Amino acid sequence: MTSGRPSLGHHCGVAAIYASQEINIPEKLFYPLFSLQHRGQESTGIAYRKGGGTVVYKDLGMVSSVLSRYLQGSRPSRVGIGHVRYSTHGGSKLENAQPILVSCNKGEIALAHNGNISNTQELKNRLFAEGSIFQTTSDTELFLHLISRSRAPSFQEALFETLRTTEGAYSMVMMHDDELYAIRDPYGFRPLFIGSGEGMTVVASETCAMDILQIREFRSVEPGEVIRVDDSGVHSSFLPQRSGRLHQCVFELIYFARPDSQVFDDPVHERRKRMGAALAAQDMATNGTTGQPVGDIVVPVPDSGNSAALGYAEASGLPFDFGLTRNHYAGRSFIMPTTDARELAVRMKLHPVREVISGKRIVLVDDSLVRGTTSRSLVKLLKEAGAREVHLRLSAPEILWPCFFGIDIPTRRELISNAMSNEQIANHIGAESVRFLSIETLKSCLDRPDNYCFACFNGDYPFRVPISREELSIPARHPQPAGLTHQGD
Repeated sequence: MTSGRPSLGHHCGVAAIYASQEINIPEKLFYPLFSLQHRGQESTGIAYRKGGGTVVYKDLGMVSSVLSRYLQGSRPSRVGIGHVRYSTHGGSKLENAQPILVSCNKGEIALAHNGNISNTQELKNRLFAEGSIFQTTSDTELFLHLISRSRAPSFQEALFETLRTTEGAYSMVMMHDDELYAIRDPYGFRPLFIGSGEGMTVVASETCAMDILQIREFRSVEPGEVIRVDDSGVHSSFLPQRSGRLHQCVFELIYFARPDSQVFDDPVHERRKRMGAALAAQDMATNGTTGQPVGDIVVPVPDSGNSAALGYAEASGLPFDFGLTRNHYAGRSFIMPTTDARELAVRMKLHPVREVISGKRIVLVDDSLVRGTTSRSLVKLLKEAGAREVHLRLSAPEILWPCFFGIDIPTRRELISNAMSNEQIANHIGAESVRFLSIETLKSCLDRPDNYCFACFNGDYPFRVPISREELSIPARHPQPAGLTHQGD
């Protein structure tokens, strides 16, 4: 079972700095991690070198509360890494906070990881049988066990041996003694960037973390690239490709990344606007020969629907306005035990602007629909505030399958689109209509659609994943993907 969250869970975010001379590394790491806070709000931490050893400080909470101590006083260092965490594999516990530090026969290793290892259970069973002792429930710890147990003669050879053993998504930063490593899996599931300036080499999950440090020269870490940074410079080598194509997570562009970032060398805001415009065109084509929009005004669900709603409004000719405001002090979505309590949590976070929506037919634009609980509360909220009609539009296709590469997607049984048609969903949440962006239309919004993973929409996983027989046995309203042979228990 999943955590019961009503919406998709964020990934994690990583940052790292290698400086040509000693600087205040902990302070410098604060800023890119703060910029990546949207990728994880459960815990944060940093690791940096000091006096020939590695110091780690991490805790549950936000960057501003956990790491603000490093904005006072100087802690000279040349290399450090940092992490913001959202728990996808392993619970929200302090022992799962990152970076994880170990001292082993290969030296001191500190690691911060964004992604999920899909063959975790297989590797963990093997290591456990061989005597490994696990300190966390996070799959990140597997990398450290495998490196330590490798009989390869050097750290770099042990690292490559480990990376060839693991399957799934990993964009990560690692310190091995005084060296910095930046690593991205061969499928390219998660974004990762490297740049230089101001006497620093900087690695981060998104370009917004580069911007805050005024790093202007940067590039994507290539899929399968392993970068080592030390006193002699930046050295790049590559893991063997495991398939003929990439599988970059399309949800990075739909929802996860910050709008002012680039991921996979694509501008996020522009892509989301394009999805919204395509959704409007799809909508008007569905409305018959008149091609008229279904509403009077386009309202985004803040902040996840803002860019797509803007694109929808421009393409449809409808006015755009903020009919909902967000209380940014409400923090994360609450996990409440009852329907009334969950509805109250939505009301604490989102508030209608009555003057904008009263008497109007609302086109409500959001990024995706998971269980439908939040949408149901939102529709009720808008209608109580005087909305005449609410038409929910999603800039993602229907989510039908779980993710094994870093998104906290519920089981198939909990995904509303596996149980209900669009008309049934509309009736369930109290809306006049519900429509999703089709997979083919989504692909038309991307410059290189063959480089993206759409498995959560169509079940077409790039390799065998640990999906259970129970999951596979759930009747599907949509055709089962032909490649179910590459899934297993």
